[in-house]
Amino acid sequence: MYAVIQTGGKQYRVKEGDVIDVEKLVFPKSKKEITFNEVLLGGDKKELAIGQPIIKGAKVKAEVLGSLRAKKIVTYKYKRRKSYHRTIGHRQNLVRLRIKEIVLKKQ
Repeated sequence: MYAVIQTGGKQYRVKEGDVIDVEKLVFPKSKKEITFNEVLLGGDKKELAIGQPIIKGAKVKAEVLGSLRAKKIVTYKYKRRKSYHRTIGHRQNLVRLRIKEIVLKKQ
């Protein structure tokens, strides 16, 4: 069974046991589990539930493994003949999650 969840403006195809990195989430430090209610699609090859836009009553539970930072992205700005150049770097904050359970309720 798999599901497609939405978080941080992105969509992820997950199944139980998967480890994924998502954009930093706001949650208490003491909390070790997080629940995603925005499930867009879920099921298996025989039965597939499609949300319009989300599946009502569906949840994906995940365990928080820790936080990390993505690889650095370097951007370089340059204007010819104007003696202008600028280097900018960015590292995105991420949270590593392990998917524990996918709960789908039939519509």
